[in-house]
Amino acid sequence: MVINLLAYYLPLQFRYPLLFHSYVTVAWTVIAFKVQFYSIYRYSKVTHVLALLFRQFFFFFLIQYAFIGFFKQPNMSRLAIAEYLLISLVLVSTIKFLNYYILMKYRERIKGNIRNVVVLGKNKKTDQLISVFKEHPEYGYNFVKQFSLKDEDYNVETCFEFILNNKIDEIYCSVSEVSNSLTIKIINFADNNLRTVKFLPDNKNIFSKKLKFEYYDYIPVLSLRDIPLDNPINAFIKRTFDIAFSLLVILGLLSWLTPILALLITLESKGPVFFRQTRNGIDNREFYCYKFRSMAPNKNADDIQATKNDMRVTKIGRFIRKTSIDELPQFYNVLFGTMSVVGPRPHMVKHTNEYASSVDKYMVRHFVKPGITGLAQVRGYRGEVETESDIQNRIKFDIFYIENWSIFLDLKIIVQTILNAFKGEEKAY
Repeated sequence: MVINLLAYYLPLQFRYPLLFHSYVTVAWTVIAFKVQFYSIYRYSKVTHVLALLFRQFFFFFLIQYAFIGFFKQPNMSRLAIAEYLLISLVLVSTIKFLNYYILMKYRERIKGNIRNVVVLGKNKKTDQLISVFKEHPEYGYNFVKQFSLKDEDYNVETCFEFILNNKIDEIYCSVSEVSNSLTIKIINFADNNLRTVKFLPDNKNIFSKKLKFEYYDYIPVLSLRDIPLDNPINAFIKRTFDIAFSLLVILGLLSWLTPILALLITLESKGPVFFRQTRNGIDNREFYCYKFRSMAPNKNADDIQATKNDMRVTKIGRFIRKTSIDELPQFYNVLFGTMSVVGPRPHMVKHTNEYASSVDKYMVRHFVKPGITGLAQVRGYRGEVETESDIQNRIKFDIFYIENWSIFLDLKIIVQTILNAFKGEEKAY
């Protein structure tokens, strides 16, 4: 916004305004993505913010001066470009540091945006980390309790019970005090209960998988799961795509298809055109998921999943379920922000409660917004869960999607979903 408004009001004398605004917008976004300009965390230092500003504007300066040569702009002066870039640097830096400062004060004084944390283990490094939490309230970590895993008064089950009862958000565990089996147990507990677990490393190579290093003041911390959509740039790209795609479907398809389906649905059976059902979304929050009604109104709609040759499904309902047309109203969910175009499919609240206790790592899928379609669905795991392997494989693909998200993966899944809709799917009933 800043770089475009300045370009509009300053006398830069560029020949093609639309070309210049498009150029600076694309250039800024690409550079920001590459240098991770918006990846500032609660524990980031001022020096880190300064380094990001330097890298961002260094490349932005080069790109802007290249514009004159690339697009033959004889009326643009290099002095005007320099003035534009200098004012942009001052304004963007001011906004960035103001935002950084306000967030810190918000956490420190108002106690907002707080994460409740516990520390598992008692040694020099855990004591140092606790000191960081206490000495830097602006980070927004509320240290609640420390558990010494060597103390007989505490066992890991006691820790887990405390974490659940006291709404703990993050678990920090000293690697030097836990065995491999206990580490796995802690990881599984965190995954199944939607908690974040991080490790304080010792001097050994403790894991073979890729881990993410973060520094809280001078204390190194290992983050077990790096979720791409936690990155603000990635989240912005996905949300922008969701809004654009949902508007395209709503205006281009649902605007004329809805009246036709409304007539057909109500002619066959009395009842509402739309069916809404409570499902679990991001952070396990409940929301209303919308569909075109494909069944005769019945009391079991929220409890019993549709099965093959289900007598509740109407004739028009059978067609719209087979072609997945019944899912189209969920683009309103996408537009309103409760769902995404692509993501793990949301389940009924009853099924979520059942699977949370019986399927390992089931709750991991709630780290991101649910989707209209997903990787598990295009790989054949959609519809009715008939066997235990169905839900296990669905969770496996959901977790893979969460840990390996990219906009290109989303596009690939969308294309495959459209192809499957035309071909017809075995479990689309």
